[in-house]
Amino acid sequence: MANNIEHHKCIIVGSGPAGYTAAIYAARANLKPIVYTGQEPGGQLMITTDVENYPGYPLGIGGPKMMEEFQQQAERFGTEVRYDLIEKVDFSGPVHKLWTANGDEVHADTVVISTGASAKWLGLESEQRLNSKGVSACAVCDGFFYKGLDVAVVGAGDTAAEEALYLSKLCPRVHMLVRRDEMRASKIMQERVLATENITVHWNTETDEVLGADEVEGVRVVNNQTGEKTEIPIKGFFVAIGHKPNTDIFKGWLDMDEIGYLIPVPGTSKTKIEGVFVSGDAQDKTYRQAVTAAGSGCMAALDAERYLTEKGIV
Repeated sequence: MANNIEHHKCIIVGSGPAGYTAAIYAARANLKPIVYTGQEPGGQLMITTDVENYPGYPLGIGGPKMMEEFQQQAERFGTEVRYDLIEKVDFSGPVHKLWTANGDEVHADTVVISTGASAKWLGLESEQRLNSKGVSACAVCDGFFYKGLDVAVVGAGDTAAEEALYLSKLCPRVHMLVRRDEMRASKIMQERVLATENITVHWNTETDEVLGADEVEGVRVVNNQTGEKTEIPIKGFFVAIGHKPNTDIFKGWLDMDEIGYLIPVPGTSKTKIEGVFVSGDAQDKTYRQAVTAAGSGCMAALDAERYLTEKGIV
């Protein structure tokens, strides 16, 4: 091994709730972890204004502030945080090799993958401008803020149906914007949506513009069959057209489903590669919450520590 190649016991790829929780546990076990933040230090919570459902914050907390505190806690125990992106890996040998965007090669006995997932957006300027000001990609995270207000959900799959049903318990009217004349959601989810009185499904409907200067005030939609445009007054606009896990660099090395979510050994964070563990939204397409990501980060760090102990490395 070349002298200029660093070797570490534990490298954590990603810096959301999963990555930083893994770092806290790994650092307290004296593994001296290195966290590579990736392109979005702090992950999806960096675009979340208020977090009110994470235990321990009775008054709520801003997403960026919360991730700053996660980082401080990890660093307090000896984690080193590097603002760099892992671009390539080689998991073929007992020592795992990783390459950064800066061109550095680093080696590790264990790797914890916490690269998360990114919400898919419609690509409208107004959607990005009003992100966190009424535009959201998570009804379970943000729906409470729209209690008693009318909202819209974009999408036609199970996630969109679930979000519409969740919001229907909080909001007087939920407008579901469906691009085709049918949904992709499972039959039972479709039946539930159509049976819910305060959900209005708009078929053959696409979003033309999210309306509002400083916060969402409505949405202008277009019927893609007739070309007719309509404005719907709403306060919350929820995009539910799916997420993409940030796992492309692990293709060919680790098991993943057709979308790209990593598949661990059931009940663990282990992958088919010894010493490589997964956590957070890179492997969770069901819950996608900060608290579940943090819990899986804890699992990954504990699994990594046990692996290193079994190998006699620590």
